[in-house]
Amino acid sequence: MANVLITGSTGMIGKGVLLECLEDPGIKSVTLINRSPINIEDAKINEVLLKDFEELETIHDQIGHIDACFHCMGVSALGMSEEDYSKLTFEVTKKLADVCYEVNPNMTFNYVSGTGTDSSEKGSTMWARVKGRTENYVLAKGFAKAYMFRPGFIIPKKGIDSRTKLYNAIYKIMRPFFGLLIKMKSITTTTRIGKVMIQTITMTQTEQYLENPAINDLAKT
Repeated sequence: MANVLITGSTGMIGKGVLLECLEDPGIKSVTLINRSPINIEDAKINEVLLKDFEELETIHDQIGHIDACFHCMGVSALGMSEEDYSKLTFEVTKKLADVCYEVNPNMTFNYVSGTGTDSSEKGSTMWARVKGRTENYVLAKGFAKAYMFRPGFIIPKKGIDSRTKLYNAIYKIMRPFFGLLIKMKSITTTTRIGKVMIQTITMTQTEQYLENPAINDLAKT
């Protein structure tokens, strides 16, 4: 049985991953790092509240032994400078990866990036460059296994809402078509992402960059 760490569990993807972990008998415990309480009662949950994620190193002793980290936390780059976006994306992930590596270098580390991420770090799109840099740092860190989840369009399941008002408005309009959209390989769901996250703990997957078609295929196994 595995002990996992999840960031971003108050967001759409992170909450989807959390719900799958709570339902999976192979997951023994779930440590959450959140800025505010998630208000879900479950014997598996150990919630660590941290107002400033730039101080991640201060909670080293509260994490305990973990077998996998599911880093689902993210912010929108809309209206942000590259410096500010880098602080909340690259710097936070770097600190988390460093702490996790100290705790257990043999763990699985999954980072939720996004389709269109720029691994070269040289493209014209700011957010894609920053996320590419972030992915590259995690992959080079030396974890036993590391996977970069690059979802595109995601359908929220199990009553989950997006914290972004615009996305929720779009989902409301498109909800009648979810039954058809969910059959498309280019579209995935929060449930599928969660299931594949859990699979990565035990599976050996050659491809480290998982976009929607790959996520959907793995979710079937």
